[in-house]
Amino acid sequence: MIKMLAENWTVIEANLQINWLLVNNCLQFAAWGVFSLLLAEVLRDTYHALCHKVSWLAKWHNKHHAAYRRDLSVVSLKMYQESQLYHDIVESVLLVFVLTIVALLVNQWGLWFGVLYACTFLYGASVRYFQGKIETDYNHLPGPLEIIPSSLWVNRAYHWRHHFDDVNAYYSGVFPLVDKILGTALSLKGKTIAITGASGTLGQALTAELIQHNAKVVAITTNPDKLVTQTGVMVLPWELGNEVQLRDRLEKVDILIINHGVNVYGDRTPQAINSSYEVNTFSALRLMDIFMTTVTGPQDKATKEIWVNTSEAEVSPALSPLYELSKRTLGNIITLKRLEGNCIIRKLILGPFKSQLNPYGVMSATQVAKFIVFLAVRDFRNIIVTINPLTYLLFPFKETSTWLYYRVFSKAKN
Repeated sequence: MIKMLAENWTVIEANLQINWLLVNNCLQFAAWGVFSLLLAEVLRDTYHALCHKVSWLAKWHNKHHAAYRRDLSVVSLKMYQESQLYHDIVESVLLVFVLTIVALLVNQWGLWFGVLYACTFLYGASVRYFQGKIETDYNHLPGPLEIIPSSLWVNRAYHWRHHFDDVNAYYSGVFPLVDKILGTALSLKGKTIAITGASGTLGQALTAELIQHNAKVVAITTNPDKLVTQTGVMVLPWELGNEVQLRDRLEKVDILIINHGVNVYGDRTPQAINSSYEVNTFSALRLMDIFMTTVTGPQDKATKEIWVNTSEAEVSPALSPLYELSKRTLGNIITLKRLEGNCIIRKLILGPFKSQLNPYGVMSATQVAKFIVFLAVRDFRNIIVTINPLTYLLFPFKETSTWLYYRVFSKAKN
């Protein structure tokens, strides 16, 4: 009996023997296939960027921009078809040609995935040119923008910004890889950006950095006397609890940065509890709600944003229990509000930097501000700037699990 079982096991083991050569070939094929798709995206978006930098290419590409009105409806069918001929078809033919040459030279079958991928663009452009079928041009369909720009792929709201927000940004066509590399996934040029806590150390550093990116700053502060007059900055005084009075001003603001806060350190008195939650949590949430009421126009979802300084205290101790509790509450409610998709909401997960709230901080507020803007223009929705490596590991897990929990056990508004 034992001998029979041993013989049967030998037969089974032989039949189940893994062909490692086949596995290796399959993995190699898949790797080259993925590489070819990435190469296609990089080449296509690089060509698009060059169309805005090289004058003789711009003459052709400008036909593409001239074909659309602000609601993405076409000016005329003739102009639309010309735009397909002089830009989309030319771009696709070049892409197919270059990728075919690469596939022939490298001699890897997986690279032909990229060629087939490029052929789909050529086919779509040809159909639009010869038959005038606008319906196949998914990122240019006319009408109001119903969802916010995606950070994972290029949707209508994302691409709309390339046409009508800043033509020298948002170059990507399918996946925003090139925009993230170039720092063109969010343009701050000409944007009106309001900052609360503007008289604080980080507020002043952010103001200076945003001005460097050609933004117009509205410095919202409860201490206007601490701010000096400077070009490109409008000082707007306010009082805690009177957030609703800011609505008219926020109507014309593109990005609201909620940066004000208080740190009572070890104090746990009722007054300290009330102050911590009122400043760090409830005031911030009121400002968010007021700002979201201004997202009413057909293109507001594409351009309006909120950035909130929730702090590294969301996942790490700050040696100040009430600061941690109030900031964690704020962070969790923001995760909940993100599910509504009213506008882009970015979290600023910042480690200890030297400021009035934290004189023992180890980072420079100027460097923190530079990193915030560096990551924002690359469309990071959770901007982590800290020297603590654990935060880079813990926060994504915490945010993803919390988001999933809220998504399953909470309901969207009717």
